[in-house]
Amino acid sequence: MATRTQSKSRTGSQSKTTGRSAAGSKSMSTSRTAPRASSSSRSSSSRSSKSQNEDMPNSKFHQLFMDQLKDIYWAEKALVKALGKMQKAATSEELADAISNHQEQTREHVNRLERVFESLGQTAKAKKCPAMEGLIEEGQEVIDDTEEDSSVRDAGLIICAQKIEHYEIATYGSLRTLAGRMGHEEVARLLDQTLGEEKETDVLLTQLAESSVNEEAAAE
Repeated sequence: MATRTQSKSRTGSQSKTTGRSAAGSKSMSTSRTAPRASSSSRSSSSRSSKSQNEDMPNSKFHQLFMDQLKDIYWAEKALVKALGKMQKAATSEELADAISNHQEQTREHVNRLERVFESLGQTAKAKKCPAMEGLIEEGQEVIDDTEEDSSVRDAGLIICAQKIEHYEIATYGSLRTLAGRMGHEEVARLLDQTLGEEKETDVLLTQLAESSVNEEAAAE
């Protein structure tokens, strides 16, 4: 059983796997190479956000926004490390590559959040996120409870990864809306950029599951 599973995961249908990996990489790279606003535009927007931020430091609405911003900042930083473990545990090279690409993208998300804090005239601070902590622990449980080099493990990792993506999509979508409501246009733009990338990753994971992983896992 182990020989058949390894063959399917590592060497089966190389041309088909390569094609899918290229498509996934193209999707991820598109987000990374998206044109950025000019430095003068960013500076102007940053000054505007700082000014508006000074007008509402004691607003409960503003405090809610900052609390959630610190929450997702912690989550993204923790996720960088967790994705490294998931990538090493993945059976198929295609899934491993997709996770590796998203780990690189997540590092950029951390940097982007730091730009959000800067735009608001705040020091970047992290607040422990119990939700993300639980999702990361669930991913580790999948690794512990499944056989190495199995498609069942890959199916479980994809489920956990998509749960993480859905949490991030909900968070970034809400933060973008709140930022827009408070008139932080540059902040809303940065959050919207990350939101779009999280949605792309979720679609890619679905494609991986439906194209091969689930079928191979069911056959084990």
